[in-house]
Amino acid sequence: MMLSDYLAPVGDSIINPEGMEWNSQNLASQIAIHTEMEGIPDLENVQLAILGVAEDRGNLENKGSRGSADAIRHYLYRLSAGKWNAAMADLGNMYPGENYRDTQEGLKEVVRELLNKKVLPIIIGGSQDLTYANYRAYDQMGQTVNLVSIDSRFNLGRNNEQLNADNYLSHVVLKKPYILFNFSNIGYQTYFVNQDEIDLMERMYFDIHRLGSFRNRIHECEPILRDADIVSFDTAAIRQSDAPSNALGSPNGFSGEEACAICRYAGLSDKVSSFGLYENNPELDHNGRSSHLMAQMLWYFIEGFNQRKGDYPQARQKDYQKFIVLIDEGEHELVFYKSHLSERWWIEVPVKSSDLAKHQRHKLIPCSYEDYQKACEDEIPVRWWLAMKKSI
Repeated sequence: MMLSDYLAPVGDSIINPEGMEWNSQNLASQIAIHTEMEGIPDLENVQLAILGVAEDRGNLENKGSRGSADAIRHYLYRLSAGKWNAAMADLGNMYPGENYRDTQEGLKEVVRELLNKKVLPIIIGGSQDLTYANYRAYDQMGQTVNLVSIDSRFNLGRNNEQLNADNYLSHVVLKKPYILFNFSNIGYQTYFVNQDEIDLMERMYFDIHRLGSFRNRIHECEPILRDADIVSFDTAAIRQSDAPSNALGSPNGFSGEEACAICRYAGLSDKVSSFGLYENNPELDHNGRSSHLMAQMLWYFIEGFNQRKGDYPQARQKDYQKFIVLIDEGEHELVFYKSHLSERWWIEVPVKSSDLAKHQRHKLIPCSYEDYQKACEDEIPVRWWLAMKKSI
């Protein structure tokens, strides 16, 4: 495919702002940028690619998020690069389709092309329903995938309605082909979801976590994100005082520091192959506060990516120390692995031989040292139990 058919160059006012001179350490100097003069950068050695999507027709309540990518670039380009080795590109913004469905289809094709080239797309939306196009890009890869959403809501909505930001998850779950292995939510706020939705999530053995679960324990996000293929971050998950640029925001939510930590954990995951940041609405922003925070969140994602350890699924068996724990008087044998590379933990989930080819990538699921300690105290970790239910 010709990426130039889908992508507009980054505007000169962003690349060369009046009175601004970039130094060699600014991200503007570290990223290969799609310009009108130079065209789309060569992606042969690129590992990370920023992709703006100026599409917000999927969220009638937060119109204005289509301008998010350039608002974030304004701050991102000014940040100093870390001690990084990964080559990066900014592919510019996708041309909005004549209709909403055209944009979804175009994004799917662009993300698929990047995945095939082993390039991790960093999608800056736009409304969060673009997550569905990101997810559908994996259809032809012959594998099931895990989706993690950082959001104050589940976005189940009504599945019989046209795809939108309020119901995109229902489309992920119910539309063929079925390639979703697991969905996890980080940070839902109970007063924004009804009990029927919570019951449905539990019946499907999805992994959902209330905002309060991470108070002073933000590190508990790490094993969840380590198991993700796709990460979707809705800015409504951040409290309004730190990120006012979302019409569906709330006084409660993650702090700016916590949001940056979550993004770093996502970047650190060797399994994450696409990342999306959605619903930042510059029209509602105050002195650029939200866009500046989003730029720092992307900085932390890139920082995490550059610190990847090459753990599962890349590492070999000899790179792990194995622990076997018998619980319930030997009824269950839990097998844990600790990485010599990062000292992180995994737990093995038995997979039926008939499903092995389809679910091989999910045979080991990330866990924490606390999960191992609980098992030693004869308590089955919730992560293992939910994974077992999905594998039966």
